Amino acid sequence: MTYDHHDVTLPLVRQPSQYLGCEINVRRKDPGSVALRMLLAFPDLYEIGMSYQGLQILYQILNERPDIGAERVFAPALDMASLLRERGDPLRSLETGTPVGAFSIVGFSLLYELSYTNIITMLDLSGIPFLSKDRDEPHPLVIAGGPCTFNPEPMADIFDAMVVGDGENLVLRLADVWLAWRERDDDRGALFDQWARLPGVYIPSLFRPRWDAAGNQGVVPRKSGYTGVKKALLSDIDTVPPPDRPIVPFANPVHDRLSIEVCRGCTRGCRFCQAGMIYRPVRERHPEGLLASTDRALVGSGYEDLSLLSLSTGDYASLPWLLHRLMDRCEPERIALSLPSLRVGGLNTSLMRQIKRVRKTGFTIAPEAGSQRLRDVINKDVDEASLFTAVDHAMALGWQGIKLYFMIGLPTETAEDIDAIIDLAARLARMRPAKKGWKGITVSVSTFVPKPHTPFQWCSQISLQESREKIAHLKAALRKRGIRFKWQNPEMSLLEGVWARGDRNLTPLLIRAYRNNCRFDGWSDHFNLSAWQDAMAVTGIDPHAYLRRREATAPLPWDHIDAGVSKAFLWDEWEKSLALTSTSDCRSGTCHGCGVCDFQEVKPVIYRQTEPRPGEVGSRPPTSPVFRKRVLLYSKTGPARFFGHLELVRIIERAFRRARIPVRYSEGFHPSPKISFDTALPVGIESREERLSVETLADLDGDDLTSRLNECLLPGLRIRSLSDRAARVRGAVSLHKYVITLRDEGFPAERLQAFDQTETWPVQKVNRKGRVSTADLKRLVMRMSSPSPGVLEMVIDGSRTPQLRVTRILAEVFGLSERAIQLARIEKQPADGNEEK
Repeated sequence: MTYDHHDVTLPLVRQPSQYLGCEINVRRKDPGSVALRMLLAFPDLYEIGMSYQGLQILYQILNERPDIGAERVFAPALDMASLLRERGDPLRSLETGTPVGAFSIVGFSLLYELSYTNIITMLDLSGIPFLSKDRDEPHPLVIAGGPCTFNPEPMADIFDAMVVGDGENLVLRLADVWLAWRERDDDRGALFDQWARLPGVYIPSLFRPRWDAAGNQGVVPRKSGYTGVKKALLSDIDTVPPPDRPIVPFANPVHDRLSIEVCRGCTRGCRFCQAGMIYRPVRERHPEGLLASTDRALVGSGYEDLSLLSLSTGDYASLPWLLHRLMDRCEPERIALSLPSLRVGGLNTSLMRQIKRVRKTGFTIAPEAGSQRLRDVINKDVDEASLFTAVDHAMALGWQGIKLYFMIGLPTETAEDIDAIIDLAARLARMRPAKKGWKGITVSVSTFVPKPHTPFQWCSQISLQESREKIAHLKAALRKRGIRFKWQNPEMSLLEGVWARGDRNLTPLLIRAYRNNCRFDGWSDHFNLSAWQDAMAVTGIDPHAYLRRREATAPLPWDHIDAGVSKAFLWDEWEKSLALTSTSDCRSGTCHGCGVCDFQEVKPVIYRQTEPRPGEVGSRPPTSPVFRKRVLLYSKTGPARFFGHLELVRIIERAFRRARIPVRYSEGFHPSPKISFDTALPVGIESREERLSVETLADLDGDDLTSRLNECLLPGLRIRSLSDRAARVRGAVSLHKYVITLRDEGFPAERLQAFDQTETWPVQKVNRKGRVSTADLKRLVMRMSSPSPGVLEMVIDGSRTPQLRVTRILAEVFGLSERAIQLARIEKQPADGNEEK
């Protein structure tokens, strides 16, 4: 991004830091030095996309190749998209600000069906035709990967190619074929023919859709020998270690922590779970390698939170061994550990004690169904005794709240099963711990969506009216019992079901919905059912045709995609669900013949590290009594002015970690570093000299500390000097000088004169609680002058209350427009202490 872009665009949008592209560990290559420029596109907001581990993995893999340059782009928020359209500017990459249309390959991650309209938004903002058939030179090739490609048909007309399965090795093979194709200067058809030879690559244009009399879509190959696509599978995930220098995002990502994948695949066999079917077999990472990878990533990122990822982390065979060693490594640095996908049967007091050694990071259980009968239907290996034992242990160890996840609309569900959710939650809520601070039980409910490649793929989805009625019943009943209740919008679940089970007839619907201003459909505050219903009416789409039950012999739109699990196995599981017959986890050694493994190249990979360890739990080392209080002066200029205060706090805290400068921590439930800031600068304001105080446990030389920190800070942030003066920072400086420069206009001299000549200038201020107070600008502003028409100098007394922001003062005194104030450059400078009115 150019600095001019920072000046004229970012001041006008919310959370501008998400568009900076200068995060820690970002890779920025000279476009002229690489043969292939590839753009990783995520069809949702930055805060969602930067929480996705797959993007981080592909970013590292591609950029490790010197001949490939990979950059990122995310769906812009509505305000940024509107601004781009207003100016006729294209959507650009974060790293270099290159228009999306200038890349050779644009690869989208398809994680969620309700992000599809965002793909159309991004293509439109980039000037790229929506349909593959309408693109040619000089348009980029548009490809996709992710779990939604296991039913590629709803988006088949959009993409030139789709990757089905594990993409780590396949993405480099796609790149190599492209590089060779470019040298030969063939047409795109030749490239598609070569890509089609790679396992896991689906070329939609090489198949044509065909519908039977009942309206079921199948596909007909256009090329002999290319009749279907078998998923790509990485048999040994240790060959692709987790990123050791992951990008550390700005703004407020959904998962602001280091995520390390410990295992891929799950063989618990939950019949509703698509991920549990399409990611088979189980492939664990070696525990010793995980320790080394985690250590490198923690050092390289500076994160204070670590999460172990898997579909079922509690099933990782060496988890007790790994947790002991990870916590021995993390506890001295106050790095918290979370296991977001623990099943009830995998919880025990030993694991819980390990997790809480730094802080308790949340306790979530997913029974999925309230009754044991329905849990047997879905093959959910959870019994009430284990559930109550796990909750009892969590309460005893000090967890302050429990979250429970359920689904409604599961196959064979009855009214009694819905009431069982109420009864189970109520009985758990009565298990109140004796300790204070208990926050209670939270129940979260979503409507079941039958997904492709699962035993329930033939099932119907309950109607919107049924979903609403069941949610209303749960809401009323649980409120009476003092239980917090949350639910996913059933209208969104209906649309998700249509796209999950859809076919190529949905492409016109997608484009029409986009024309109806459908955006960010996965966000409840943006979702617009009426706009979708209008689009369905115009395009002749009946949603119930996609949500209906399918016959066993009927073609399914995804039949030509081989996920490894055979259709016969899935049907057998469906019949077993009706008979309430369970299927055990094949980790136990019993193969159920799902069809994934060949037991040579493709087979379960499990590591059982059983080395004995004396003692049960390591203890927290005592806090060192030796520490030094220091005051640091730092500047926040240029791109750093777009950081909010909380962002700035996180950035500096993590810089201390990356610089390996130990900081003293507070005690208590949530330990925090002993770092405090003089003032909280609003977004958009620069400062030459800000102050913070820190208590360090290392007796470092001042120059050494300063240089190490500066090596770990971002553009625009600089430690200028350091003092050992142990003074309280907050309130130490009361006078603040600001220099304001307008971009396109001047400060009216008559307004400045009026301010100088008046005795008082009262302004009302309303706080967050609605309380009104009055600030006198003549008491707040010590001096105001305009040395030139577009420049204003202002000195504010920070000791007066109530305070007003500089931007509010500019609006009140000069009547400037919001846009003029947003585009102004505001710099805070040190006041000389002798300012007078």
